[in-house]
Amino acid sequence: MTPVARRATILALLAALMAATRVHHFGAVPDASWAVFFIGGVYLATWTRWAFPALMTLAVAVDAFVITSQGLSFWTHYCVSPAYWCLVPAYFAMWAGGVWLKRHLDGPALTGALKLVASLVASVAVCHLIAQGSFYWISSSVAEPSLAGWWKNYTDWLLPYMRAAALYVGAAAVLHVLLTRLLPTPATARALHAD
Repeated sequence: MTPVARRATILALLAALMAATRVHHFGAVPDASWAVFFIGGVYLATWTRWAFPALMTLAVAVDAFVITSQGLSFWTHYCVSPAYWCLVPAYFAMWAGGVWLKRHLDGPALTGALKLVASLVASVAVCHLIAQGSFYWISSSVAEPSLAGWWKNYTDWLLPYMRAAALYVGAAAVLHVLLTRLLPTPATARALHAD
């Protein structure tokens, strides 16, 4: 498989995963959006200029579909305030964490695993800071915002978002290792590591 075909396949899989899980944001299957952007940063770094906007457009399109299919107006929905557009830098924090990991992922397996955990934790913390903080402070949904109220909201939601992202990123890491081990040809190694 050529590098372009590999990237296109990964992009298609990530888009399908996000579309399938974002439809039910708080459903039994957690939303994979944050992990999709992180994984995209790892595997699609050279396509950032257009892959990130494509996935961002898909996220907004899914949100619009879900909201309007309930008979509600997208522009007046509870979740769509000026803060909604802060999802762009929030999701880019996830993408940048993946890009950073890709650039620094060399050396022993344990070191790589520690870098994966550190970059994922930092990315989720920053993404959540931007997404939740903007919603808390900018939208009109919080009647009387306070620093204590913001902190409680931030800490209440951080672990659930961290858990969901870790679930999907962990599954992707296991799949990456399995493919590398089961298909240990030089071409496979180049295809999985090249970007």
